Amino acid sequence: MSVTDLRPNMEHWQDRVDLAAAFRWTARLDMHEAVANHFSLAVNGDGTKFLMNPNQMHFARIRASDLIEVDANNPETLTGPDAPDPTAWGLHGSLHRLCPHARCAMHVHSIHATVLASLADSRLPPIDQNCATFFNRYVIDDGYAGLAFEEEGIRCAGLLSDPKVKVMIMGNHGVMIIGQTVAETFNRLYYFERAAETYIRALQTGQPLRVLSDEVAEKTAQELEGYPEQDVRHLAELKAILDQEGADYAS
Repeated sequence: MSVTDLRPNMEHWQDRVDLAAAFRWTARLDMHEAVANHFSLAVNGDGTKFLMNPNQMHFARIRASDLIEVDANNPETLTGPDAPDPTAWGLHGSLHRLCPHARCAMHVHSIHATVLASLADSRLPPIDQNCATFFNRYVIDDGYAGLAFEEEGIRCAGLLSDPKVKVMIMGNHGVMIIGQTVAETFNRLYYFERAAETYIRALQTGQPLRVLSDEVAEKTAQELEGYPEQDVRHLAELKAILDQEGADYAS
């Protein structure tokens, strides 16, 4: 039996594999930031125990067996041998403790989402189908107060108390995406970055924007929410590519 097989937290294997694939693909899309940023996934009923990336390990190297299990109700977690990054504990621990509907959480400083978060007006108008996906489904945090240690994490979690809100545009910081599964959350992260890129590039032309009506934007968002299995198939295809390449993410 290998050392990996003997590790005490090898439960939730398929969740680990899915999360590791999301880390790898996020790095491939250059949506990570060095060894910062964090993804987490709840693994118990009330969401307070969750998997997340090890402290300051590059997304491109993370394997399913590398993920650590964290208990949001146990502050001693920060003193253990597999202690998470303190800002990851502050942000994700607070979120999983206070927002049980946020089963999966992905926080990045991806370029276009962060540019959007740096504008005085960080709204994302529905100028195309991707942008319309997020119509009335995001919140803008305009109270950035420094690194996301526990007090800041609690404040941020309070902004995601409405289950309809799946995206927090973190002013002066980046973006937080939540969902029920890795596939749903990663798919949302991917499309939010694409939507932000479209909007930022449209602004760069200096031309007037073609903005959808509220009615059409809401209709489009609802249609996309009900679109069958796109998120599941998206992640499955990414894992298939990684498997064909012989990647070790699922080890």
